[in-house]
Amino acid sequence: MTLAGLVIIAITAIFSYRGFNEPLFFEQYKFSVGAIRQKREYYRLISSGFLHADWMHFIFNMLSLYFFQGIVSAAFGAGGFLIIYFGSMLLGNAFSLFLYKDQPWYSAIGASGAVSGVIFAAIALNPDGISVNFLPGWLFGTLYFSYSVYMLLRPKPWDNLGHSAHLGGAVFGLVYIFIAATQSAIENGLYLIIMLIPILYLAYILFKNKRR
Repeated sequence: MTLAGLVIIAITAIFSYRGFNEPLFFEQYKFSVGAIRQKREYYRLISSGFLHADWMHFIFNMLSLYFFQGIVSAAFGAGGFLIIYFGSMLLGNAFSLFLYKDQPWYSAIGASGAVSGVIFAAIALNPDGISVNFLPGWLFGTLYFSYSVYMLLRPKPWDNLGHSAHLGGAVFGLVYIFIAATQSAIENGLYLIIMLIPILYLAYILFKNKRR
């Protein structure tokens, strides 16, 4: 575990713990479409990534970060890791803001978007060599994107996952690899294209709906 990863986990733990115990603090820093659009509280695009619903939510995200941040840090150093982490957090929440801009009541919390970016950057570096949940990385990525796009387009009342933040963060991680590790992306191009098919479908649906 790198120092940068440990610092992020420590800050997230402190921030989340305070959110667990102080409802006003939680409300002030969570992702809220209404607060961002009406009050221009853009800091929520970052602060919400340090809040969690409970300790299980926190542990799941930070364990995922623990397992994958080393791969990214080894390839790009602490600077690259931080760019991916915070860039994915920003893009994930920005994508959520874009999708739910007409729903001021929509809110979200968690580091899932940032962690997704780190996971998918790691997968993109070696999509056939990294295993996630006992699946080859590229297959996990394809199934993950497919499920997220499906749930985003056909939301269920029982589902409270922020699929838009997950997707936005994951896409940032992939794009970073295309820019910073172009040769690796070219060598693994087939795997990456297969993974991106669900994302391209989502882009097509969003573009088609916007033109109506």
